[in-house]
Amino acid sequence: MSRPTRAPGRLARYGFGTADGDGGARAADLLGPDGLGLWRPDEQEPVDEPAGELLATLSRAADPDLALRQLHRIVETERRTTGDTASPLLADLHADPGLRRRVIAVLGASSALGDHLVAHPEHYQALRTAPDGLAPSAEGRLEPAGDGNPVAVLRTAYRLALLRIAAADLTGGRGLEQTMAALSALADATLAAAYEIAVDELAEGAERPRLAVVAMGKCGGGELNYVSDVDVIFVAAEDADLPAATLVATRLIHICGLVAWPVDAALRPEGNRGPLVRTLASHLAYYRRWARTWEFQALLKARPAAGDLPLAQEWIDQLAPLVWRAAERPEAVEDVRAMRRRIIDHIPPKELEREIKRGPGGLRDIEFAVQLLQLVHGRGDETLRAPGTLPALRALVAGGYVGRADGEALLRGYRFLRSVEHRLQLQGLRRTHTVPTEPAALRWLAAALGFTATPGRSAVESFRAEWVTHATEVRRLHAKLLYRPLLESVARVPADGLRLTPEAARHRLEILGFADPAGALRHLQALTGGVSRTAAIQRTLLPVLLSEFADAPEPDRGLLNYRKVSDKLGSTPWYLRLLRDGGPVARRLARVLALSRYVADLLARDPEALRLLAEENELAPRSREVLREGFLAAAARHTDPVEATSAVRALRRRELVRVACADVLCRAGAL
Repeated sequence: MSRPTRAPGRLARYGFGTADGDGGARAADLLGPDGLGLWRPDEQEPVDEPAGELLATLSRAADPDLALRQLHRIVETERRTTGDTASPLLADLHADPGLRRRVIAVLGASSALGDHLVAHPEHYQALRTAPDGLAPSAEGRLEPAGDGNPVAVLRTAYRLALLRIAAADLTGGRGLEQTMAALSALADATLAAAYEIAVDELAEGAERPRLAVVAMGKCGGGELNYVSDVDVIFVAAEDADLPAATLVATRLIHICGLVAWPVDAALRPEGNRGPLVRTLASHLAYYRRWARTWEFQALLKARPAAGDLPLAQEWIDQLAPLVWRAAERPEAVEDVRAMRRRIIDHIPPKELEREIKRGPGGLRDIEFAVQLLQLVHGRGDETLRAPGTLPALRALVAGGYVGRADGEALLRGYRFLRSVEHRLQLQGLRRTHTVPTEPAALRWLAAALGFTATPGRSAVESFRAEWVTHATEVRRLHAKLLYRPLLESVARVPADGLRLTPEAARHRLEILGFADPAGALRHLQALTGGVSRTAAIQRTLLPVLLSEFADAPEPDRGLLNYRKVSDKLGSTPWYLRLLRDGGPVARRLARVLALSRYVADLLARDPEALRLLAEENELAPRSREVLREGFLAAAARHTDPVEATSAVRALRRRELVRVACADVLCRAGAL
């Protein structure tokens, strides 16, 4: 065997040949004297130090073989264009380490962007390091891209901006949230540019219409991914604007389809059956009379994007009161739950477990849970009115509506799933949310996400393990939050009842029939005062509990007893968490505290017995034999007769709580 044929084995150490399955033979041809001229086959080494640095950078790409093939194609295009064997790209890659990292990262992760650079080799210069040493801007701004046909110029400017965003994302220059924000900003800029082109194309002398473009969906939430329809709603100011506004909107949709992505206006009133553009007044009339729950849910993400921005904001402001009353509809909570179930039902069975967006444990599970909590609790807490999923989730955690551990798990799950989605879409710049099954595609995805092999576990196995962990946790928390029994109860409380200001609280207490509203208000202020997390959770629970107390003969007694129990247990980590997340516990506790002074006294002496209210089977009476064995076992754990007697009394007190709670709740029809 001749020495040159041994070169592939050495190149395999750089990671070449894994995807091609040839041990690096193809890489030897592309890198050798007849290719890029970076490799000496006889010596089996790089031709010089700069070539070695470039090979090392290629080895760190998500797919070294893909990156090398793309690089070779670009250089070949340069040579054909100039007729010169010298390559400006290779020279710049040797001279600019930052450019080298960015270009190779893109070439190894995105065949589509690589194809773009092959077609336009000069565009790599958009990734040059600036004279001040900084990376090129990746904020989603459109920069001048020459003269000529406006649509063609816009397409070039869009691709250059996308290239900069992808390079920053792939090299760690931008995190996930910054990348989503940049992609959303790029969408806004593209919509605005397409809007101006469409307006300029109106007939000479035509009056410029007042037309607003409102971003919806992921774009509205500032969390756009690489390849997605951009959801919008078009709003005209007056009837006189409609003809020209419809022309502009139609042309805008066409331009964006040519330049970047489809524009989807199906979220508008009546969907695709309705007019493309409506006036502000027409929108308000529709939402007041006809809109369904999912349409108000969609409005959570509405944001001005292009055109007449003040008109867009006015549209959002006018609709906001309707959005924040939507959860008070009797069917609202179940509507959101049913919509999520329908989405899952429409996924083909063979894709169900691989769907990271719509499938169980996917992104939609997080988004629906967050949005339902926003609709229900955002009526009284304006801090929850954020269009983005992650800001809204953080606000829910800060406000005590979601536990810290649960919130962190959802944040981690969202970041992981969106990162997977970004890498899948970036590869071919096509819309996909399904994890592949082919071994080569899985190896590429794991590498693109930064997974590496460890002793006893491949990169793909590590990726799968983390995916299963996140999906399982997201699925569990989705069920816990979306089907939280407290939601229906909170939704039935009028919005004014959720704002426990002194004036609103006093008025509500009077309406609910409290005999001493001033005294009850003092209890509320003691429970909810301050900025602690305990106070925040109490502010969430009390509007519902007050309604439960009001159904009892003596509401004041129920509130007083609740304060006593809270004073005893308020600092324990599980108490308020159990009331918020523990199914029917909060309502059951309110019933027994309002209906039985005896049970309240027992709970004050044994607050831990509150856990009995979590499960209905815990309230079932114990047989004589079970009680006898329990008493004997409690006594046997102590050698001191006094301690043994105290243990038996504590167990007896717990059993009295069990029997008394079951009795009160059965008579109240709450079991």
